[in-house]
Amino acid sequence: MKRNLLIFFLLLSLSSMAQLNIDHFMRVGRTRVQIGNYVGAIESFNIVIKFKPYLPEPYFYRGIAKHNLEDFRGAIDDYNKAIEIKPFYPGAYMNRGLAYLALHEYEKCIRDYDKAVKLDPRNEAVYNNRGIAKMSMKNIDGAIADFDEAIKLNPKFTNAYINRSNARILKNDIKESIRDLNRAIVIRPHFASAYLLRGLARFELEDYAAALRDFDQCIKLDSKNAYAFNNRGIVKQKLEDFQGAIMDYDFAIYLDPTMANAYMNRGIAKEVLGLQGYKQDYEIAGRLDPKFAYLQRDVDASMFAQNQQQQQNQQQQNQQSQQAGTSGTAGTQVNNSQQAANQQPSGQKQQAGKKAAQTETKEERDRRRFKLALADTRNLPDMEEEEIDDGRIQNKNVIIELQPIFILSAYDNSSVEFSESRYYNLALEELNNFNNYNPTIMLTNNPTDYFLETFRNYVRFFNEKIKVNNSLSENFLDRGIFRGLINDYQDAIGDFDKAIELKDNNLLAFFSRANYRVRMAELIESLNDPSEELKLPRQGVLQQTEDDDEVLDDYKVILNDYNACLRLNPRFPFAYFNSAYVKCKLKNYPSALIDLNEAIRLEPDFAEAYFNRGLIRIFLDDMEGGAADLSKAGELGIQDAYNVIKRYCN
Repeated sequence: MKRNLLIFFLLLSLSSMAQLNIDHFMRVGRTRVQIGNYVGAIESFNIVIKFKPYLPEPYFYRGIAKHNLEDFRGAIDDYNKAIEIKPFYPGAYMNRGLAYLALHEYEKCIRDYDKAVKLDPRNEAVYNNRGIAKMSMKNIDGAIADFDEAIKLNPKFTNAYINRSNARILKNDIKESIRDLNRAIVIRPHFASAYLLRGLARFELEDYAAALRDFDQCIKLDSKNAYAFNNRGIVKQKLEDFQGAIMDYDFAIYLDPTMANAYMNRGIAKEVLGLQGYKQDYEIAGRLDPKFAYLQRDVDASMFAQNQQQQQNQQQQNQQSQQAGTSGTAGTQVNNSQQAANQQPSGQKQQAGKKAAQTETKEERDRRRFKLALADTRNLPDMEEEEIDDGRIQNKNVIIELQPIFILSAYDNSSVEFSESRYYNLALEELNNFNNYNPTIMLTNNPTDYFLETFRNYVRFFNEKIKVNNSLSENFLDRGIFRGLINDYQDAIGDFDKAIELKDNNLLAFFSRANYRVRMAELIESLNDPSEELKLPRQGVLQQTEDDDEVLDDYKVILNDYNACLRLNPRFPFAYFNSAYVKCKLKNYPSALIDLNEAIRLEPDFAEAYFNRGLIRIFLDDMEGGAADLSKAGELGIQDAYNVIKRYCN
């Protein structure tokens, strides 16, 4: 009896400890969301979901983390799961509505907000956000009604006044719009963006002196607001202070070198004054935004630029309006950089060459991609360039390329750079058993250059072992691995040849020989054409270059070794992954996708395979499929995936 009681209390204690650990990871995850460590938050919620997949909260909070990383589709998947588990979850409906809004799926967005209103009718943020969605659908009266309700529930809700002001501008009711902005400024006297928007409204009324005062105040409160400098320059230009306008445009361009409007307006001012450089400004504006490429100079481009800036600032304000959150608990809100769609005041004059298409044409898509490519010409930050350090890693400027092949490597266990491999393989385990785990061989696709001296010592070690016994295939395999790691590719391949000669079913020898043949081919290829990598297209058509045949023959030979691996072990996912990489070099993308599908089937948490499959799908214009794969890759730890999602999928 006593023994049974002891076992019972022991099991109860273990259960309590497990519950305690799960609660700990939930607290850590929520704290990470609050402080902006969204990638770390996803890791914490992954652990909770692994052990308690029936809880709705970890899906909800993981969705918030993805949302803040602008992985809207991935966030929607998590909100879906939270709602599936807990159908009466107003926060999940509200945040899912925000994600649909960011993707311009307005009808779905409205449905979610309608549901959230039924579940939580006293939440002013729900009415506010539904109003933004209705504005996006041109239902201005419906939007104003929602903003009215939000203000009724919370008379000090600044964001609702801002958004109602925007809606009234769309109805050309500028005086009432200014009254709303006045109320917002009374509630928040230091709200820089309210002054910016009021300045734009006063500009519409041609009250240039008042508009100038508002832009001055905005700059005083927010000295890094490029929009304020650009718009103040427009006012000065209207007042014929062209030199002062040029100074403001200079500063706007300094703060935001991609602001096409500022270049266009500066070009106009320079041309009026007869200054040099106006043609270059027009040219840069046209490259940054193709709309400016076919604007005639006699068009009132300053008004055109002002209209464009008004739209951008409305977007900025609508974005801020989302920060009311889904509840009173810190960390449950979604801060989204793309919450509101473009709004165009109906009373403003339309300019020549500016026609809004209902659907994106191929030409527009190509221009959009060109614009993305142009903005990304600086792949690496300069010494003076500030790194993104606010948790929004999707804003980092990274080089987009395929995840590299997996190779056999080893780490110095005493090194601070040491990290265990995430992947287990039986053939590798057998080799480590043979070596008595000295060294410990592992699969990796991370750089290992900082261990070169350790690798040279292992080459010497296996030289001695081969002198003692030169009939063991494993000894030649081991030495070949380390020769490859010190970039002695020819001798490494010779060792793999010998290992295969001694043991014709040596899976890892075929695998390693293929890997270092890839390295050699890439080295030769980089000498001929250093840009021969998979690039996301500016057009939807894949093109085959004419001078590929010389190097591509080497890749065809490499595939034979990976095929040999798969004949020996059809369940070896890394051979499929590396084979897909080589097939991308051969531009055989459909076959590469088949290989990556199989790699993921065999290794369901294969982050690198999801990432590469996502890139290939985007390259082939499958944006939805690519976004889903990249979302999974980001969830599994590849941070660069969020950058690709932001640049190409949203």
